[in-house]
Amino acid sequence: MKNKKEYRIKIVKDGPYLVRGGVPLHEQKLVTDEAGHTKELIEVKEHPSREIYSLCRCGASRDKPFCDGAHNEVGFDGTETADRKSYLDKAEVFEGPQLRLTDAHEFCDHSRFCLRSGGIRELIKKSDDQAARKTAIEEATICPSGRLVLWDKETGEAFEKEFEPSLVLIHDPQKNCEGPIWVRGGIPVESVDGTIYEVRNRMTLCRCGKSENKPYCDGSHWMNAEQKLKFRRKWGLDEK
Repeated sequence: MKNKKEYRIKIVKDGPYLVRGGVPLHEQKLVTDEAGHTKELIEVKEHPSREIYSLCRCGASRDKPFCDGAHNEVGFDGTETADRKSYLDKAEVFEGPQLRLTDAHEFCDHSRFCLRSGGIRELIKKSDDQAARKTAIEEATICPSGRLVLWDKETGEAFEKEFEPSLVLIHDPQKNCEGPIWVRGGIPVESVDGTIYEVRNRMTLCRCGKSENKPYCDGSHWMNAEQKLKFRRKWGLDEK
């Protein structure tokens, strides 16, 4: 495996994501249960290896997922609007008997992994039950955006899967749309201004061009204006 320090995603001003270091690029799709709750991601394909490639960020490329310069034609405004606070500074904390949940709402990409079995917040309330604990850990560790992190209260350690540094293009058949770019394994993302966003094991980047939390995905790939406003009001995001 390559050293993580060799991998880099550079955000180009009003342009694409420039990916360096031969980062593996996969396509996967969400699989939902009868209730519409996501239960897994399954592999669709892996793209041939490239040392350097540019991924579309504006949503208008005719050569998706790669950039073809369409951002210049559509006048894409790719201004980064996400604040630079750390994940833990953003997150709310919820306590259960054995598990602690940290939840940073503004990272949510609406992949819907956290809804099974009554939802992750209900599950951590029952985390002294082994079945509830197991499901909660499954839901948190697969959350692509890293919005949700579960912590063992006894050891203080976070539950995290060890991902190979790689990118996944998520397809959402239930919503009939393309989802975000899932960045796995702690790949650094460099801002237009040259600073590095907090390196995390899981994060999702916008590729539809509509997010109000760029460079992160905020679910705009499928939400209309009314749905987005309802979500932001629910979590008080317009007040931050």
